[in-house]
Amino acid sequence: MNLGNLKPAKGSVHKAGKTIGRGQGSGKGGTATRGHKGAKSRSGYSRKVGFEGGQMPLQRRVPKFGFTNINRKDYQGINLDKLQELVDNGVVKTTVTREDLVNNGLAHKNDLIKILGGGELKASLKVTVHKFTATAKAAIEAAGGEAIDL
Repeated sequence: MNLGNLKPAKGSVHKAGKTIGRGQGSGKGGTATRGHKGAKSRSGYSRKVGFEGGQMPLQRRVPKFGFTNINRKDYQGINLDKLQELVDNGVVKTTVTREDLVNNGLAHKNDLIKILGGGELKASLKVTVHKFTATAKAAIEAAGGEAIDL
């Protein structure tokens, strides 16, 4: 081995293609592979998102309708039968809080929670969440429990 046949270890050198725009002698000078004229040949060009070469973009061709209320509050609905399931599995005894529902994967930590009247509840529970439907509140109280709004 001598200085004439030294080379880097295999896989250690990653050359990113041929260098362009360094004069005619490099073979990639002149237009530097950008072609002649037009926006893409010039410095500072950046295509806008959704640009279709002057054709009317899809987002403007498709008809718009409806309304999105920026003040809307989305609640994560949880049915009574899910609460009964928690009692049957021994996860909760007498009280159900937001934290219990989040810890058991029924809601995320930032969700607003609403108890819905689906299914039946046999256990007497003290439930503390953001909202209840009228049927859910009646069912909880009929089972001897308490429905408390946050």
